[in-house]
Amino acid sequence: MDYKQLIIRGISYSQTQSGAYALLLEHEETHIKLPVVIGNFEAQSISLGLEKDIHPPRPLTHDLFTKFIVSANYEMISVIIYQIVDGVFFSNINFKNKATDEELILDARTSDAVAMAVRFDAPIFTTQQVLNEAGILLELEEVAKEEQSFSETVSTEDNLKSVSMEELQKLLEEAVKEEDYDTALEIQEEIKRRKKKID
Repeated sequence: MDYKQLIIRGISYSQTQSGAYALLLEHEETHIKLPVVIGNFEAQSISLGLEKDIHPPRPLTHDLFTKFIVSANYEMISVIIYQIVDGVFFSNINFKNKATDEELILDARTSDAVAMAVRFDAPIFTTQQVLNEAGILLELEEVAKEEQSFSETVSTEDNLKSVSMEELQKLLEEAVKEEDYDTALEIQEEIKRRKKKID
């Protein structure tokens, strides 16, 4: 399968889900962005994994699992985000035994898989289908700043249903500009629902 490599663009606080964060992954060639809603612990673990110079006084769960993998003579090869179902991403972590070349594939939450990938400097991949279903592509430089705050304009799914397609597109661009990626995903889902009705 032709996998698409992703890079980590950042983590932002979720404005719509209390205690949650949005992990932003991006396909560098097309600049399609993949927002993944993650929990507080996972966000902290990924951030610590990215900051190589910061070491917590006691190992986090992902640090512990990393040491176990290394001690068992395995190396992490890659993470594959292979599907999305009802807004939930599914991922595999691929390992290889250094002595025997035996491969080991483990199912994992995407947040845990990315937290491991940053510790092993392992690449993160996804499929074209996942990018088509959940990816966001916007030219932010061309977006005019809206006078009204995005959070005041859109707060519930019911509000989205009463907004025109043109306004939805503007709100989507504003959400991404403000790094509110989980709300951007909700708006994009509403746009897709409308397009399906037209087709």
